[in-house]
Amino acid sequence: MPLTVHQFPCLSDNYGFLVRDEASGKVACIDTPDADAIIAAATSRGWGIDLVLNTHWHPDHAGGNATVKARFGSTLIGPEEVLGHFPLDRVVSDGDIVDLGETRFAVMDTGGHTMGHICYYDAADGIVFVGDTLFPLGCGRLFEGTPQQMWASLSRLAGLPGDTVAYSAHEYTLANGRFAETVDSSPELAARMASVRAARERGEPTVPTTIAAERETNPFLRAPLLSDKPEPAAAFAEIRSLKDNFKG
Repeated sequence: MPLTVHQFPCLSDNYGFLVRDEASGKVACIDTPDADAIIAAATSRGWGIDLVLNTHWHPDHAGGNATVKARFGSTLIGPEEVLGHFPLDRVVSDGDIVDLGETRFAVMDTGGHTMGHICYYDAADGIVFVGDTLFPLGCGRLFEGTPQQMWASLSRLAGLPGDTVAYSAHEYTLANGRFAETVDSSPELAARMASVRAARERGEPTVPTTIAAERETNPFLRAPLLSDKPEPAAAFAEIRSLKDNFKG
């Protein structure tokens, strides 16, 4: 049975995700950016929330844990780093499996944005929830990790099947794309940016994306092709530094 994903905007530029295993009716929430919006989205559909799956410790990802648990009795699951800031019931790390009814999420270590950032990969449905590691045409800032760590994490995600659908936690695509155009003049990027601009003018989300689309046009995954640095991680570090200082 498939996994149903309900995506909705919250806060200033976050997305919330409720995911329902259709075989069992079990529901999970990916992160808790805005507890009130999450509760409203679930109750409007007559859903409970059985699991909360945190990707990392930042408040716009785990700050609503206690409120969602109090409302639904949810089990809070996430990386150990969350415990220093917000409640958890189960700590998971790379290689662990989280079951939501018949849906199986494999936990992937994707540190870099934070040291303990993880993603949740549903191979059977070809879906991965990537938090703040990967964005359409972008990647997360390195608040805690190293370029080497982040490059390894992005490479791991890039190694998933191309048709894998990647759900990112923020609507950053237009800004990411403006930067991408300063380092990459490929026709593929130009065509994608035309589509992105049109979608945003219509008020449509640009999340989710696919792994294939990011391999083709994301400057952070293409860093070795866009830099003269001999090592891939060094090339990534150069592109990341340019983005960090980009004012466009």
